[in-house]
Amino acid sequence: MKMHFCIPVSQQRSDALGGRYVLYSVHLDGFLFCRVRYSQLHGWNEQLRRVFGNCLPPFPPKYYLAMTTAMADERRDQLEQYLQNVTMDPNVLRSDVFVEFLKLAQLNTFDIATKKAYLDILLPNEQSIRIEIITSDTAERVLEVVSHKTGLCRELLGYFGLFLIRFGKEGKLSVVKKLADFELPYVSLGSSEVENCKVGLRKWYMDPSLDSVLMDCRVAVDLLYMQAIQDIEKGWAKPTQAQRQKLEAFQKEDNQTKFLELAREVRHYGYLQLDPCTCDYPESGSGAVLSVGNNEISCCITLPDSQTQDIVFQMSRVKCWQVTFLGALLDTDGPQRTLNQNLELRFQYSEDSCWQWFVIYTKQAFLLSSCLKKMISEKMVKLAAENTEMQIEVPEQSKSKKYHIQQSQQKDYSSFLSRKSKIKIAKDDCVFGNIKEEDL
Repeated sequence: MKMHFCIPVSQQRSDALGGRYVLYSVHLDGFLFCRVRYSQLHGWNEQLRRVFGNCLPPFPPKYYLAMTTAMADERRDQLEQYLQNVTMDPNVLRSDVFVEFLKLAQLNTFDIATKKAYLDILLPNEQSIRIEIITSDTAERVLEVVSHKTGLCRELLGYFGLFLIRFGKEGKLSVVKKLADFELPYVSLGSSEVENCKVGLRKWYMDPSLDSVLMDCRVAVDLLYMQAIQDIEKGWAKPTQAQRQKLEAFQKEDNQTKFLELAREVRHYGYLQLDPCTCDYPESGSGAVLSVGNNEISCCITLPDSQTQDIVFQMSRVKCWQVTFLGALLDTDGPQRTLNQNLELRFQYSEDSCWQWFVIYTKQAFLLSSCLKKMISEKMVKLAAENTEMQIEVPEQSKSKKYHIQQSQQKDYSSFLSRKSKIKIAKDDCVFGNIKEEDL
């Protein structure tokens, strides 16, 4: 599946010889990731083509004459589409050519030298461990260092991820974003400009039944136990009074296995809860708290008369979704380096045999989209396990040509629209009218 790359803005710069060039601000999951020139991306594409041949998406052509404003906007759109499409191939994502270029681009953008450094990793019990890294270490590499430090089985690393986590007033926990495997945690943390933010370790799967895969590893069980306690204390998981009493008893006995067995029966166990936001259902401007997991989007909606209403959207009835940036980012050299203001995620849902659009306005729209993609990828893996004719390379970013899944009721699709000029298109349902499996 496509990653949330976008280029919301570009700037003209002068080089040392007085010539002019365009610098593109590349954002990943709403945060400034790097700034690059067309020539750098063109050279990178040539390197990738030497390795992967013509299976790569088309790259925007060179212009040998001065570009008009319309041509410049078209190139920016084409580069954005290229970055999104090239990440659909897991082999490209894992390649040294892909990773090394983005590592260098991220380091150069924020003027970070490659050197030894220390990084504090927040565990689910809100205690930190300090690890020694290189500033150019990717999230995948940092996760390996964490596993070595904690004793977590390496074969289980795919079930965990590194996140940017912010603590607000009264200890309120907020997950800012999931760090991509090729992202540099040291650089992303320093450049995020989010107050009270740390790099945290959390499990990264949305299906609570996958806990069973981790139960033979003591350290993995410890981490699940810590996170379950944290989620209950923060109100993300919602046990009944009877369940809470039993859980407290198991906790006093330090019986982690029994605690986790019962925790899996708790409402919203293993879900990721977003910060309070607004939505357009049942009417525009309604307050909402979203919990995402176990193939559903659970919404607690506050109505204008202060009454609450619980609504659950099943992923099996979600046709597609898209994230749209509604504002204008004019100066990425200034303090504003994120797209988290004025974001919406809209999804098309089947209700009473009719497709309807639901809109959620949240600064965590990219995180929500990542969770939706994760649930779909886990569903694909589960379907593949039940049908030996299906072939899936990896749970995330799998090649559509590698699997054969018939879903008459659902087409899984996500997209990102980054500028106001695209918003009118976003509101036109026909934009999803001709989606093919290759587009997933």
